[in-house]
Amino acid sequence: MRTAARSGLVAAATALLGAVAAAPPGAPDWTAAPAAGRPYAYLEGPAGSVLQDTLSVTNQGARPLTVRLGGQGAPVAFAARSVTVPARTRADVPFAVTVTADTPPGEHRGTVRVTADDREVRVDLRLRVSGPQLAALTVEDVHVDTTTGTLRYTLVNRGSTVLAPHLAVRAEGVLGTVLDRPGRPLPLTLRPGRRATRTEPWPDPPALDSVTVRLTATAPGAAPATATAEAAFASGPALTGLAGLLLAAAGGGAYAVRRRGRARTQRASAGANS
Repeated sequence: MRTAARSGLVAAATALLGAVAAAPPGAPDWTAAPAAGRPYAYLEGPAGSVLQDTLSVTNQGARPLTVRLGGQGAPVAFAARSVTVPARTRADVPFAVTVTADTPPGEHRGTVRVTADDREVRVDLRLRVSGPQLAALTVEDVHVDTTTGTLRYTLVNRGSTVLAPHLAVRAEGVLGTVLDRPGRPLPLTLRPGRRATRTEPWPDPPALDSVTVRLTATAPGAAPATATAEAAFASGPALTGLAGLLLAAAGGGAYAVRRRGRARTQRASAGANS
């Protein structure tokens, strides 16, 4: 900030706005809240801007109060990191939030923190960055655990809006469909730029099959996103059973060959004796 702006913020922060009644017995002797009695601090503007608001700190005690100021989850800046509020007085403390140029449009959250006398008050900060709204979702890193059948995947919000994803799962084997789960809502929301790695149970995968698993994720306003993974299932009992079938088939074939050979020999002998 420029020197004049910083001086103005400091002057405003220390401005006293009249006497305040003492707190009733048992109540905290100081409070912090957004100015004008709002339930939370709200700021709106484009990326690359500096937005300002005001925090009201009320000292209902009988002695001066020094509070420490800070922010969390958003780039909150105060003219001074601490402010002293005289007894039974309210001070309005300006603060600024810098919205970087690469901040995606949409809703963002933060917290203004006020600390004094081993007590902390947190004020909810809601920031809306203006700009075009884009809903975009991808499914990545799909993996199938062939031991348990568990599907592992990652959802990524590549847009500028908060998404509530749905997921559908389908698996095709050699002989047809072996898994078909229609789309259902997932218990999560994805903020812009965030990713979530999740697992999907498959308690009864095929014992012996080669499958293609397809995951389809959808969200309101976003185009469907799909990803596939290949997996070959071959459990021990299934392999043992397959080996037995192959041996039985081989044995049956050998028996048929021998039988046809004996039949030809008998026919040849009968022809020679006639």
